Amino acid sequence: MATSKVRDTAFVLHSTPYRETSLIVDLFTRDHGRMGVVAKGAKRPGSALRAVLLQFQPISAVWSGQGELRTLNTVEWLGGIQPPRGDALLCAFYTNELLLRMLPREDPHPALFDAYSATLTALAEAAPLEETLRSFEWQMLRETGHAPELDIDATGEPIRPGMRYAWHPGSGFVVAEPGSDTAVVGRTLLDLAAGRLTSPDSRSEAKYLARAILSHQLEGYPLRTRQVLIDLHKLSP
Repeated sequence: MATSKVRDTAFVLHSTPYRETSLIVDLFTRDHGRMGVVAKGAKRPGSALRAVLLQFQPISAVWSGQGELRTLNTVEWLGGIQPPRGDALLCAFYTNELLLRMLPREDPHPALFDAYSATLTALAEAAPLEETLRSFEWQMLRETGHAPELDIDATGEPIRPGMRYAWHPGSGFVVAEPGSDTAVVGRTLLDLAAGRLTSPDSRSEAKYLARAILSHQLEGYPLRTRQVLIDLHKLSP
Protein backbone atom coordinates (compact mmCIF):
# COMPACT_ATOMS: atom_id res chain seq x y z
CA MET A 1 0.00 0.00 0.00
CA ALA A 2 1.45 3.36 -1.03
CA THR A 3 2.06 5.88 1.71
CA SER A 4 0.86 9.45 1.37
CA LYS A 5 3.25 12.30 0.86
CA VAL A 6 3.80 14.95 3.53
CA ARG A 7 4.82 18.57 2.91
CA ASP A 8 6.24 20.93 5.53
CA THR A 9 8.45 23.98 5.85
CA ALA A 10 11.91 22.93 7.02
CA PHE A 11 15.56 23.71 7.59
CA VAL A 12 18.49 21.35 7.04
CA LEU A 13 20.24 20.69 10.35
CA HIS A 14 22.82 18.16 9.18
CA SER A 15 23.53 15.75 6.35
CA THR A 16 25.79 12.72 5.97
CA PRO A 17 26.77 10.64 2.92
CA TYR A 18 24.66 7.54 2.31
CA ARG A 19 25.81 4.89 -0.12
CA GLU A 20 27.40 6.18 -3.32
CA THR A 21 25.08 8.95 -4.44
CA SER A 22 22.67 9.76 -1.60
CA LEU A 23 22.49 11.69 1.67
CA ILE A 24 20.82 11.14 5.00
CA VAL A 25 19.43 14.53 5.99
CA ASP A 26 18.22 15.72 9.38
CA LEU A 27 15.42 18.22 8.81
CA PHE A 28 13.88 20.51 11.41
CA THR A 29 10.30 20.94 10.24
CA ARG A 30 7.68 23.29 11.60
CA ASP A 31 4.79 20.89 12.13
CA HIS A 32 6.48 17.48 12.33
CA GLY A 33 9.59 18.20 14.38
CA ARG A 34 12.98 16.74 13.55
CA MET A 35 12.77 14.30 10.64
CA GLY A 36 15.32 11.94 9.14
CA VAL A 37 15.05 11.56 5.37
CA VAL A 38 17.04 9.91 2.59
CA ALA A 39 17.79 12.24 -0.31
CA LYS A 40 18.37 9.74 -3.11
CA GLY A 41 20.89 10.83 -5.71
CA ALA A 42 21.55 14.14 -3.94
CA LYS A 43 25.34 13.73 -4.30
CA ARG A 44 25.14 13.57 -8.10
CA PRO A 45 26.38 16.78 -9.78
CA GLY A 46 23.14 17.28 -11.69
CA SER A 47 20.77 16.51 -8.82
CA ALA A 48 17.96 19.01 -8.27
CA LEU A 49 18.14 18.24 -4.53
CA ARG A 50 21.84 19.00 -4.23
CA ALA A 51 21.51 22.72 -4.95
CA VAL A 52 18.65 23.23 -2.47
CA LEU A 53 19.67 21.17 0.57
CA LEU A 54 21.65 23.99 2.16
CA GLN A 55 21.84 24.77 5.85
CA PHE A 56 20.26 27.96 7.23
CA GLN A 57 17.91 28.34 4.27
CA PRO A 58 14.14 27.76 4.53
CA ILE A 59 12.79 25.07 2.24
CA SER A 60 9.51 23.36 1.49
CA ALA A 61 10.13 19.61 1.71
CA VAL A 62 7.96 16.71 0.59
CA TRP A 63 8.65 13.20 1.88
CA SER A 64 6.96 9.82 1.97
CA GLY A 65 7.39 6.41 3.55
CA GLN A 66 7.43 4.98 7.04
CA GLY A 67 10.01 4.06 9.66
CA GLU A 68 12.93 6.00 11.09
CA LEU A 69 14.08 7.33 7.71
CA ARG A 70 11.60 8.62 5.14
CA THR A 71 12.24 9.23 1.45
CA LEU A 72 12.69 12.85 0.41
CA ASN A 73 10.73 13.41 -2.78
CA THR A 74 11.01 17.09 -3.66
CA VAL A 75 12.48 20.27 -2.17
CA GLU A 76 11.70 23.89 -2.98
CA TRP A 77 13.88 26.78 -1.82
CA LEU A 78 11.79 29.44 -0.05
CA GLY A 79 14.53 32.09 0.23
CA GLY A 80 14.35 35.16 2.41
CA ILE A 81 17.34 34.65 4.74
CA GLN A 82 20.89 35.75 4.03
CA PRO A 83 23.52 33.24 5.26
CA PRO A 84 25.30 34.33 8.46
CA ARG A 85 29.04 34.92 8.36
CA GLY A 86 32.04 34.76 10.67
CA ASP A 87 31.24 34.17 14.34
CA ALA A 88 27.54 34.42 13.49
CA LEU A 89 27.94 31.39 11.21
CA LEU A 90 29.52 29.40 14.02
CA CYS A 91 26.67 30.47 16.28
CA ALA A 92 24.21 29.20 13.67
CA PHE A 93 25.99 25.82 13.63
CA TYR A 94 25.74 25.86 17.44
CA THR A 95 21.94 26.24 17.29
CA ASN A 96 21.80 23.32 14.85
CA GLU A 97 23.84 21.13 17.16
CA LEU A 98 21.60 22.05 20.10
CA LEU A 99 18.50 21.02 18.16
CA LEU A 100 20.10 17.76 17.06
CA ARG A 101 21.12 16.90 20.61
CA MET A 102 18.04 18.12 22.46
CA LEU A 103 15.13 17.13 20.23
CA PRO A 104 13.95 13.57 19.65
CA ARG A 105 12.69 12.81 16.18
CA GLU A 106 9.07 13.56 15.25
CA ASP A 107 8.43 15.77 18.29
CA PRO A 108 6.83 18.97 16.87
CA HIS A 109 7.65 22.38 18.35
CA PRO A 110 6.20 25.05 16.00
CA ALA A 111 7.08 27.91 18.36
CA LEU A 112 10.68 26.68 18.58
CA PHE A 113 10.81 26.41 14.79
CA ASP A 114 9.70 30.04 14.53
CA ALA A 115 12.29 31.04 17.16
CA TYR A 116 15.01 29.22 15.21
CA SER A 117 14.03 31.00 11.99
CA ALA A 118 14.06 34.37 13.80
CA THR A 119 17.47 33.52 15.30
CA LEU A 120 18.96 32.80 11.86
CA THR A 121 17.59 36.11 10.59
CA ALA A 122 19.05 37.96 13.58
CA LEU A 123 22.45 36.30 13.11
CA ALA A 124 22.46 37.18 9.41
CA GLU A 125 21.64 40.81 10.27
CA ALA A 126 24.57 41.08 12.72
CA ALA A 127 22.43 41.24 15.87
CA PRO A 128 24.35 40.98 19.18
CA LEU A 129 25.47 37.36 19.36
CA GLU A 130 25.23 36.82 23.12
CA GLU A 131 21.69 38.17 23.42
CA THR A 132 20.57 36.28 20.32
CA LEU A 133 21.94 32.96 21.57
CA ARG A 134 20.57 33.41 25.10
CA SER A 135 17.12 34.11 23.71
CA PHE A 136 17.23 30.96 21.57
CA GLU A 137 18.64 28.75 24.33
CA TRP A 138 15.89 29.75 26.77
CA GLN A 139 13.17 29.39 24.15
CA MET A 140 14.42 25.87 23.49
CA LEU A 141 14.60 25.01 27.20
CA ARG A 142 11.04 26.27 27.70
CA GLU A 143 9.67 24.45 24.66
CA THR A 144 11.30 21.15 25.63
CA GLY A 145 10.17 21.40 29.26
CA HIS A 146 13.66 21.80 30.74
CA ALA A 147 13.51 25.45 31.82
CA PRO A 148 13.09 26.01 35.56
CA GLU A 149 10.55 28.46 36.97
CA LEU A 150 12.15 31.88 36.86
CA ASP A 151 9.75 33.95 38.94
CA ILE A 152 9.39 31.70 41.99
CA ASP A 153 11.94 29.70 43.99
CA ALA A 154 11.82 26.02 44.95
CA THR A 155 9.61 26.79 47.96
CA GLY A 156 7.09 28.77 45.93
CA GLU A 157 8.27 32.17 47.14
CA PRO A 158 8.59 35.00 44.59
CA ILE A 159 12.10 35.60 43.28
CA ARG A 160 13.51 38.79 44.82
CA PRO A 161 15.65 41.01 42.56
CA GLY A 162 18.38 41.69 45.13
CA MET A 163 18.85 38.14 46.43
CA ARG A 164 21.19 35.49 45.06
CA TYR A 165 19.95 32.06 44.02
CA ALA A 166 21.51 28.73 43.15
CA TRP A 167 19.96 26.35 40.63
CA HIS A 168 19.36 22.77 41.79
CA PRO A 169 18.42 20.19 39.10
CA GLY A 170 14.97 18.79 39.71
CA SER A 171 13.89 21.39 42.24
CA GLY A 172 14.66 24.85 40.86
CA PHE A 173 16.19 27.88 42.54
CA VAL A 174 17.03 28.12 46.22
CA VAL A 175 18.49 31.03 48.17
CA ALA A 176 22.26 30.73 47.81
CA GLU A 177 24.65 30.27 50.69
CA PRO A 178 26.78 33.33 51.48
CA GLY A 179 29.89 33.42 49.31
CA SER A 180 28.54 31.00 46.69
CA ASP A 181 30.37 31.45 43.38
CA THR A 182 27.70 29.65 41.31
CA ALA A 183 24.72 31.81 42.29
CA VAL A 184 22.87 34.30 40.13
CA VAL A 185 21.08 37.48 41.15
CA GLY A 186 17.30 37.41 41.25
CA ARG A 187 17.17 40.33 38.81
CA THR A 188 18.75 38.10 36.15
CA LEU A 189 16.04 35.48 36.62
CA LEU A 190 13.29 38.08 36.39
CA ASP A 191 14.90 39.58 33.29
CA LEU A 192 15.00 36.13 31.69
CA ALA A 193 11.35 35.55 32.59
CA ALA A 194 10.49 38.86 30.89
CA GLY A 195 12.62 38.05 27.82
CA ARG A 196 15.18 40.78 28.31
CA LEU A 197 18.74 41.07 29.58
CA THR A 198 19.37 44.63 30.71
CA SER A 199 23.02 44.62 31.75
CA PRO A 200 26.37 42.93 31.04
CA ASP A 201 26.16 41.18 34.43
CA SER A 202 22.73 39.74 33.68
CA ARG A 203 23.89 38.55 30.26
CA SER A 204 26.93 36.89 31.82
CA GLU A 205 24.83 35.18 34.51
CA ALA A 206 22.22 34.09 31.97
CA LYS A 207 25.00 32.50 29.89
CA TYR A 208 26.37 30.63 32.90
CA LEU A 209 22.89 29.43 33.87
CA ALA A 210 21.98 28.26 30.36
CA ARG A 211 25.29 26.38 30.11
CA ALA A 212 24.69 24.67 33.46
CA ILE A 213 21.17 23.53 32.55
CA LEU A 214 22.16 22.40 29.05
CA SER A 215 25.16 20.50 30.41
CA HIS A 216 22.88 18.72 32.86
CA GLN A 217 20.42 17.77 30.11
CA LEU A 218 23.25 16.59 27.84
CA GLU A 219 24.73 14.59 30.75
CA GLY A 220 28.00 16.51 30.56
CA TYR A 221 28.78 15.67 26.93
CA PRO A 222 30.30 18.83 25.37
CA LEU A 223 28.95 20.55 22.28
CA ARG A 224 31.57 20.60 19.52
CA THR A 225 30.60 23.97 18.07
CA ARG A 226 30.75 25.62 21.49
CA GLN A 227 34.32 24.38 21.94
CA VAL A 228 35.26 25.71 18.49
CA LEU A 229 33.98 29.16 19.48
CA ILE A 230 35.92 29.03 22.75
CA ASP A 231 39.12 27.98 20.99
CA LEU A 232 38.78 30.71 18.33
CA HIS A 233 38.28 33.39 20.97
CA LYS A 234 41.40 32.17 22.79
CA LEU A 235 43.37 32.72 19.58
CA SER A 236 41.97 36.22 19.02
CA PRO A 237 44.38 39.07 19.79
